[in-house]
Amino acid sequence: MIESSKEPVLIFLFGATGDLARRKLYSALYRLYKRDQEFAVIGLARRAHTDETYRDLINDSLPSEVGQRQHFLERFYYRRLDITRPENFATLKEFSDELNERYQLKGNRIFYLSLAPAYFAEAAKNLKKSGLATTSGWKRLVIEKPFGHDLKSSKELNESLLHAFSEEEIYRIDHYLGKEMVQNIEVLRFANPIFEAIWNRRYISNVQITLSETLGVGDRANYYDQTGALLDMVQNHIMQLLTLIAMEPPTQLETDDLRYEKVKVLKAIRPMNIHNIAEEIVRGQYTRGISPNREKMCAYLNENNVRSDSDTETFVASRFQIDNYRWQGVPFYVRTGKRMAEKATQIVIQFRKLPKNPYFHNVNHVGPNLLVIYISPDEGLSLKLNVKANGEAGSNTVPISLKFRNNELAMENMQDAYERLIADCIKGDSTNFTRWDEVLYSWGIIDSIVDSCKKRHVPIDYYEACSMGPSTADELLEKHGHHWWPIMHME
Repeated sequence: MIESSKEPVLIFLFGATGDLARRKLYSALYRLYKRDQEFAVIGLARRAHTDETYRDLINDSLPSEVGQRQHFLERFYYRRLDITRPENFATLKEFSDELNERYQLKGNRIFYLSLAPAYFAEAAKNLKKSGLATTSGWKRLVIEKPFGHDLKSSKELNESLLHAFSEEEIYRIDHYLGKEMVQNIEVLRFANPIFEAIWNRRYISNVQITLSETLGVGDRANYYDQTGALLDMVQNHIMQLLTLIAMEPPTQLETDDLRYEKVKVLKAIRPMNIHNIAEEIVRGQYTRGISPNREKMCAYLNENNVRSDSDTETFVASRFQIDNYRWQGVPFYVRTGKRMAEKATQIVIQFRKLPKNPYFHNVNHVGPNLLVIYISPDEGLSLKLNVKANGEAGSNTVPISLKFRNNELAMENMQDAYERLIADCIKGDSTNFTRWDEVLYSWGIIDSIVDSCKKRHVPIDYYEACSMGPSTADELLEKHGHHWWPIMHME
């Protein structure tokens, strides 16, 4: 259970009328309010609103069962603001000082930039120039991905932010790091010697990470057509999952110890180049198809605001190799895409067959042991084992699964990723936020892939909407003697 930090705070929410705020942030703040977190919020955006109409917008975004709305909504205030106009920030400072006194917030401030990344640097500059970033309490800057669009732009962005905030004050949020089962990976590995003893190249055959989405690009086409699946999902979410699975045990469960081990993994990933890129990656784009409920799905090229000749990938599959003692020779396969057959995020760890094991050469061939970590929509894990077929003579085997899943009551009380992360930010715990060197090395990996794909002219392979991707994604594994495990579900 998340506990309130008991530290009061004034939250400056930039992009207060946007999609993320309405879908995620206001509900997360309400749950923190229910846990007695003391705060006030100044919503900031270009649209014209009064405090009352802004509170109506928040009210409409909350679940219907929410109670005590009025007292919660009274904590929210609205100010119209143009990021590019410094005089708006000067006026905002006066109002924020007033709220700080009214609510006794001790000068503690969070600046949450739920904005297009192009405005991050300008916002930080004006926060410093206006004096808003100078306070008697603590201050923290929260920014949403993407952190730049390549290595060069991410460095430029970081340098701009550092003019107003220190690295310790910058919280780069990746909501996957707030998910229950993502946070459980570390515990699963390091609190259970039974797993850590076999978590290496001697016992693990391959690792598969899948982030599949059934939705198309929707109203994000303008953004997505400039980025694609590689930049939108692999550079951040998938790299975070990969490092958590592959990292060495930290010496202590301290913020920098954990993040240091993740960076070591990124530094050990074998670079891709024009000589090996075509063998290590598949780029795909969805064509028209039929959904399971017989609804017709248009092709990516027919989506609104997508260029008719776009070669942006809506699917990517790749094989990553980690050149260190623990993982040498173990492929890490990743895949992610839009308009796939199922929506799921899961990790499959496939264990090796043991040499000279008679059961693996029996007529009734047994399957490999699998550890499946279900991240969403199911949350839990399962361990697939082989046992003797019940009531039968001889060595016939059947697979069984040992499963863990939170019970229904626990699921109802389980915290949303954004609630966890905002609470961590208030407490000053940056463990589940992305440190700058993680961003740096991750972009280095992705830049080498993008550059090599362009120079080698890696083609787009097409796949039917509502499938699991192009056939070449299957071939990527088959040539190494592996296959994608299907999306599995908790029963």
